[in-house]
Amino acid sequence: MSPERELDHKWMRRAIEIARGARPSPNPPVGAVLVDKAGEIIAETFHLEAGGAHAEVLALEQTGEAARLGTLYVTLEPCNHEGQTPPCVDAILRAGVRRVVIGCIDPNPHVTGGGAERLRAAGIEVELGVAAAEARALVAPWAKFITTGVPFVSLKLALSLDGRIATRTGVSKWVTGPEARTKVQELRAAHDAVAVGIGTALSDDPRLTVRDALRLGTARPPVRVVFDTKLRLLPSSRLVETAMAVPTWVCTGANAPEEAERVLLQAGCSVLRLPMTREGRVDVAAALVELGAQGIVSVMFEGGAELAGTLLAARLADELHGFISPKLFGPRGRPGAVDWAGPDTPAEAPCITTPRWEVCGHDAYVHGRIHFSERE
Repeated sequence: MSPERELDHKWMRRAIEIARGARPSPNPPVGAVLVDKAGEIIAETFHLEAGGAHAEVLALEQTGEAARLGTLYVTLEPCNHEGQTPPCVDAILRAGVRRVVIGCIDPNPHVTGGGAERLRAAGIEVELGVAAAEARALVAPWAKFITTGVPFVSLKLALSLDGRIATRTGVSKWVTGPEARTKVQELRAAHDAVAVGIGTALSDDPRLTVRDALRLGTARPPVRVVFDTKLRLLPSSRLVETAMAVPTWVCTGANAPEEAERVLLQAGCSVLRLPMTREGRVDVAAALVELGAQGIVSVMFEGGAELAGTLLAARLADELHGFISPKLFGPRGRPGAVDWAGPDTPAEAPCITTPRWEVCGHDAYVHGRIHFSERE
């Protein structure tokens, strides 16, 4: 690899790292690094919020004349269309940069592309596809949403070393340690919504909020979603009691009691009546379509076992986050984090294609994209 190519990868990976702190949903996270003609970084920015200036425009605005003849590194192809903000390509052309290095092409089928082509046509040197895999991974949730209308689905599991989610008495606080729970807070902050089944809502009475939101860079809390076919969610639950302050949506069936719905609505919840499966449960696939229609780009499912099993059986999960405690709960402990029939053979099992392992205190944390075997 040439020295220039090595520098391109270095600065692009820096732009990707910066972009990971962005929370501009429903827009994609984008980072930019601007290097002057002497090879020194003069700006590093990310897209802060939907409707605000894009990352590359922020970098150019911060540096003014110093950007002339410099190199702009941006993780996603600069836009060439009028949206909530003017085209970024216009700002780049005015700034007089010599070179633009792009991580990946804009996958949005609903806008006029060609940002890279327009820059080239204006005489700017354009390098496309630098650290492309990392750049595509950065915008993967948004890319799925913008091309399908369905949110990116993360599945979070927490279990003991012997695959249990609670002790024989049903106690689940805490399966994992404080460091793992801190990581879960970070994951919540990175998603537009967090979802649980009614069993988890009743047994754990969770808040599903983000602690230390300012540090985690989330300006708004994720929407809390409860799958509750018969509207059994208690008005006295912490979810309902805080629904006026934190958006709380309840996905229910067509036959759920109207009086229970009125109580939840009065408390500040939103109730989404959705199609049901033949088994008499809320259709999770239909719910995801509705969440996408409501602008939810990404959702993390945190429990329970039946809901997790539905996601895997229907191949609806995109990514898995597993936290494994070194504790042993024994054969009478509450059974596994996923309730489903499962594969016939190990070769047919869904798995993380490129697992990334970390240590969170005393717990193991594994995460990555889920691969499902080909159907016959």
